Amino acid sequence: MPHTQPSLRSRVLLIDLLKAVAAQLIVLHHFAWYGPFSDHPFGQIFDGLLDWLSEYGRYAVAVFITTSGFLSAQLLSYRGLSPGNTPLCLIRQRYFRLVLPFAVALCFAVAADLLLRQWSPSDDVLGARPQWLQFVAHLFLLHGLLGVESLSAGVWYVAIEFQLYALFVVLLWLGRRLTNADFLPAALVLLMALASLLHFNRDAGWDNTAFYFFGSYALGIASGWAIRTAWRVKVLWLIGIVGILALWVDFRPRLIVSVLTALAFGSTCLHMAHRENRVIHYLGGTSYALFLIHYPVYLVVGAIFQRIAPETTLHAAWGLGVAWLLSMACADMFHRWVALPLERLRKRRLACLKPSLQQPASL
Repeated sequence: MPHTQPSLRSRVLLIDLLKAVAAQLIVLHHFAWYGPFSDHPFGQIFDGLLDWLSEYGRYAVAVFITTSGFLSAQLLSYRGLSPGNTPLCLIRQRYFRLVLPFAVALCFAVAADLLLRQWSPSDDVLGARPQWLQFVAHLFLLHGLLGVESLSAGVWYVAIEFQLYALFVVLLWLGRRLTNADFLPAALVLLMALASLLHFNRDAGWDNTAFYFFGSYALGIASGWAIRTAWRVKVLWLIGIVGILALWVDFRPRLIVSVLTALAFGSTCLHMAHRENRVIHYLGGTSYALFLIHYPVYLVVGAIFQRIAPETTLHAAWGLGVAWLLSMACADMFHRWVALPLERLRKRRLACLKPSLQQPASL
């Protein structure tokens, strides 16, 4: 039987599927780890599930990091930046793409914090009262580097996502500036990936920087480049070999997730019914909105349930269920009424990217 390339539609479907599942795992991880219901006893089976989510749900971040690398590779060639694509312009564009909806979500988080302090000012869940400098540090994505307390759960990822893309762009620009050889930009990415996997990612002191996560990001980049070249199979073998080497040096479960995600993007062919496609595309498309908005919603729902109902297992279970469903509903509204209009505004005002590779707008 002749070998067939996975279709672009199948690969986009896989991206949305993984993003949808990863977003749900992150939300449930935060519900299990933080907030008003995290320490409530639910019974042996349910407590075991929450313990698993507390411990392993965070590994889903590796899916987002690898997927981000894959998508970035669809726009930027392994030969380096195309003429007219300046590093500053590309980095600025990614900054505003991330920060515009992030800033609105931060306002919701601060408003939720101020509201909840009126109900329970001594609640340990809220942490310190938000400060203006703290908010500004988040807007410039410096909160992790400055050691500033986060205004919401998981917002460290937004800063890391920006740093990863900026580092990727700089490596491509530097490779093209040093020589006209096509291989050098990709070689610099590979060297940085090896440095990350074999050194930086093994030292938690670097976990507020892109160096710590660049290995997983680069696995996605390699997979994204592989499907655009005639060396797809060879690059997939390289991804597997690099992953095995890094795991042999230091076994890290999250790295397994990244390797499998990168290999799936480069090799899989996924087919589903049309109705299932719409659901998956919807959940994948709203995953960033869900990531940004779910925690303030969870805190507000938890506070309401604690005020109007006795602290029983049944009421806590209902609280978790309502918080989960309401988070997805708010994510839908945030995506439609905030994220999409801001993205259209950004494209009109800040568009500067000239793709190095031709690819559909859906990516």
